[in-house]
Amino acid sequence: MEKAQSSERHRLSRIRLEQARSKDRVEGSASEGYDFVAPLDEAGHISVDGWKQQRALCFVHRFEGGVTVQRGLLMHRPGGPGGATWAFDYEGDDGIDEEAGYRFGSHAFTVGEYVSVRDADGELRTYRVAGVRPA
Repeated sequence: MEKAQSSERHRLSRIRLEQARSKDRVEGSASEGYDFVAPLDEAGHISVDGWKQQRALCFVHRFEGGVTVQRGLLMHRPGGPGGATWAFDYEGDDGIDEEAGYRFGSHAFTVGEYVSVRDADGELRTYRVAGVRPA
């Protein structure tokens, strides 16, 4: 029996991550983080199937001081924990163009939750999900 292809589009959400409290940022920072678009399932997890269907719409903006400093795409790459890694891939950044989400596949993107991103320098930074709304 042939597997049916779903023509249903997964719901795209705009997710805002703001830097969480840390040794360097005792209060955290609402002006540093990421705004990105991803297809979420009902539990708030990123949908691989939804991403495959709508990957060109899954963009990211990294901001510092409240200003966008990089633009790119949400990518799903083989390897890493669980067999795959979600990453932010930036255009025109001389080969240093990727920041990996730490276990993004298993985290629920709901307001108040915490996630981590490994930046281009290899540092793991923690962010709070500050907003999730329809894209």
